[in-house]
Amino acid sequence: MGGMSESVSVRCPVCRRAHLFAAQHYPCACGAPVAPPLDPGAPAAPVTQRSWDEEWVTVRCAVCDRPAQWPRPELGCPCGTVLRIPVAGVDDAAPASPAEPARPAFQPVTIRTARDAVTAAALYLRWLGHRDVRRAELRAPSGVALAASGLLAQVDPTVRPAEPRDVECLWLAAMTESATCVYFTLAGYTDEARARADSLGVPLFVLDLTGTPQPVNDHADALTA
Repeated sequence: MGGMSESVSVRCPVCRRAHLFAAQHYPCACGAPVAPPLDPGAPAAPVTQRSWDEEWVTVRCAVCDRPAQWPRPELGCPCGTVLRIPVAGVDDAAPASPAEPARPAFQPVTIRTARDAVTAAALYLRWLGHRDVRRAELRAPSGVALAASGLLAQVDPTVRPAEPRDVECLWLAAMTESATCVYFTLAGYTDEARARADSLGVPLFVLDLTGTPQPVNDHADALTA
């Protein structure tokens, strides 16, 4: 998906190894590629703990000037250190919700880590029109919970197929919030979980390794449409 931006030199502060790094492009709603602008004069910082707010950065599209949140650039050094790459000139304000143009094709992000799976699901929900996707305060039984206005989603990146209890817990949490819900998983669902989701009206998706959510029940087909 997309290309890469101009490369900058990044030095690991732990092992002093130098790298060339280019930020990944992501698709704006208008179809233009957007990449966080890198700051070549600022040092990269090791990621010692993760905060949802620090995982995302708001960037304006150079074509339509629409702001949107995208994953903050990171680089894995061979020494084992994960580096957060500094960005320049980004917008700290939350993205606005202008009138949407015709929806372009979904552009996935390749899944290599659990974080990639969460990013892929968040990008897909934004593609569906939920512009305010964020990490939910809810503690999910497995994986990560995402929230948007009127929506609660669970992303399960484990290798265990989701079971009926997983679907029921998500549905009950969404009912408490007066929200609809959707489930994403890498490992699929047991037959009992699919039957329970059908009876509760929960859309189910499987994330393939390209980062494209595949609907596995009629509720998911309806949500995508």
